Amino acid sequence: LADAGADVILVSGPVQLDDPADVTVVHVTSALDMQQAVERALPADIAIFVAAVADWRAADPSGEKIKKDASGAIPALALTENPDILQGIAKRKTGRPALVVGFAAETENLVDHARAKLAKKGADWIVANDVSADNNVFGGDDNSVVLISQSDAEAWPKSSKQDVAERLVGRIVERFHTISV
Repeated sequence: LADAGADVILVSGPVQLDDPADVTVVHVTSALDMQQAVERALPADIAIFVAAVADWRAADPSGEKIKKDASGAIPALALTENPDILQGIAKRKTGRPALVVGFAAETENLVDHARAKLAKKGADWIVANDVSADNNVFGGDDNSVVLISQSDAEAWPKSSKQDVAERLVGRIVERFHTISV
C-alpha cells in the first residue's frame, strides 16, 4: 500500500523481519499493546488485520520463573481472553475505517468458515488462506487464497505471498476509485 501511495502505519508484533521502508512501524509485544496501538492509529480509511493474535493469555502472569515444587504437580494455568482487535474495529459505531479487511487461516471448509468469520467479525472482506498441510503455506512462499465479501467468493490462483499482497492492493485501489470516502 505504501508503494501505491498510501500513508501506512504497521502495528507489528515480534518478527525477524526488517521494518519496511516508507512505513511508520509501531512495535508491540502483546495483544493488549497491539489493540492500543491500533486504536491510536485511527482514524484510517483502510484497516487490514493479518496478525494471528492468540485467543488467550495468562490471566495472572508471573514476574518470575514458576519453579517445580516438591510434589511435581503441574501448576494450574488460568487463561483470559485476548481482545478481538479485528472485530472491535469493524464493529465501531463511529470512526470505523471505510474498508476493514481480515484474514482467515483455515484447513477445511475454507469458504464456509471464512464467510462465518466475515459475518461474526463485521469485516468487509476476508482473505481466506488455505493452510492445510498439503499447501505448505507455513515456511513456504506460495498461498492459495479466496477473497470473501458479502456478495462474492473469488478464488485466486496459487501464487507467491508477494503476488497475493500486490493483488490485494490492486483490489483496494480499485475499490477506492469507485467509492467516495
